[in-house]
Amino acid sequence: MTKKEIVKQISERLSVPQLVIKDIVQQTFDSIIDTLIEHGRIELRNFGVFEVKKRKGRSARNPRSGEKVQVPAKVVVTFKPGKEMEEKVRAKEEASQSAKAASTKISAQPGNSV
Repeated sequence: MTKKEIVKQISERLSVPQLVIKDIVQQTFDSIIDTLIEHGRIELRNFGVFEVKKRKGRSARNPRSGEKVQVPAKVVVTFKPGKEMEEKVRAKEEASQSAKAASTKISAQPGNSV
């Protein structure tokens, strides 16, 4: 899903013009980025935690040539989903897997043509 699709979905749910929602969504993203720059961490309850972490430099190997290369240290942004988000995603995935297994079982029975 893209930012444009998120804006459209929220706009339809709230009956608010897309331009207004687009600005709100962009302001939200900008605030998250600004907080990460200033504080290095932002915790959004029931959603997750964004955190700035420093990765050490390391040796790696170029997969094409096999040559050893040095990967410099860098700063990365990580995300750890909140408990509520993780539970909802897991439940959705399990329901999807159950439905898929049930449909496979039905179509695999003798006499059913696919």
